[in-house]
Formats: sequence, structure tokens, C-alpha cells
Amino acid sequence: MDSPFDKIEETFEVNLPEKESLDDYIDMVLPQIAHLGEDLREQKFYVAPGGKPWLEIRDDPGFQESVLHFFNDGGEYLQSVDGNVSKGRWRLLDGTNKMIIETGGDKAPGRSELFELAFLNQYFFILRKHGNQHKGKRYFFMGYEGAVRGLKWRDSVELMYNEYRSQWGMFQYLLVIVIVIVVGVVLFSLW
Repeated sequence: MDSPFDKIEETFEVNLPEKESLDDYIDMVLPQIAHLGEDLREQKFYVAPGGKPWLEIRDDPGFQESVLHFFNDGGEYLQSVDGNVSKGRWRLLDGTNKMIIETGGDKAPGRSELFELAFLNQYFFILRKHGNQHKGKRYFFMGYEGAVRGLKWRDSVELMYNEYRSQWGMFQYLLVIVIVIVVGVVLFSLW
């Protein structure tokens, strides 16, 4: 049997609407959680001694590989595709929230890409490719492997959206407490 508080909670529940693509979900969620994110200068969130495994998340049904990214101290970048590791470099552009990722290493010609930080916390690392991305994906979406391993991409977005929900939930409970106090004061003053 539902309590009256369950009904109040359902009234304030914030559900994640259906979207077509991962980019569409990220576009919807980012404005709501951006204030909860960190800056690229806060390297402790994405760089860790021994490496912090960031699992790449895509909505492409043909994407079956397990792709891990490591942003190590000293600018070392490692990418593991189903256990096959390639090396590269990463670096920040001073005074910005921009990162260059160079792949291919010293021996093979690679590429350099410029990204802007979209969102970062201890569980999610989202970079936006700089420029107008009319073709392909706008976001490079990664989740901390320990938190998102085994999740489908929509479940990963849902987990990220829970950051917003938890903030909204705190607001709901504070609102209920304030209302109870105001009603109590009014009733007490009437006696």
C-alpha cells in the first residue's frame, strides 16, 4: 500500500524522456547537470596512478568492441580495443577546457583531434569534438569502467541523469520539510 509520501514523491519524479540517439540524450541532459561537473584542470577525476579505465559508450548497434581509454600522468594516452593497446598523447590547452588527443604514437602516422570538455565527474567523461560536426558523432562519451561495464548506452545515460535526479530529490525533500514547517507554524498560531 502506498503511503501519502509515495504519492507526493511520484508527483515530483523527473523521468528521462525518450530520444533517438546518444547525442540527443546528451544534448538534453547536459544543461541540467553541467553545474555538477568539474574542469579539465581537475585531473584527479580522469587521471589516476596506474590508469583510470574509461569505457567508450556509443549508440551504434555495430559497435561491439570494448574500447578503454586511459589518460595517464605525463600526457600518456592509451587506447585498448578488445585488449589491443595503442599509444598516444594527450594535453590540455592552457586557460581553456580543451584537450588535444594524438593517436598513432611515434612510429605510425596518427591524427590529432581537438575536444572541448562537455562534462566530467568521477563516473562520466564527455568530450565534444571542436567545430561543426554535421557528420558523425558530436560527443566522445566515456564512463568509468567500474560503474558502466555491462550497461547498454541508454542505461549509462540514465545513470548519468541520476546525478540530476539526486539533486532534484534533495530539493523535493527540502520543499516538503519547509511546507510541513510552514503548515505547523500556521496551525500552531491558530490555536
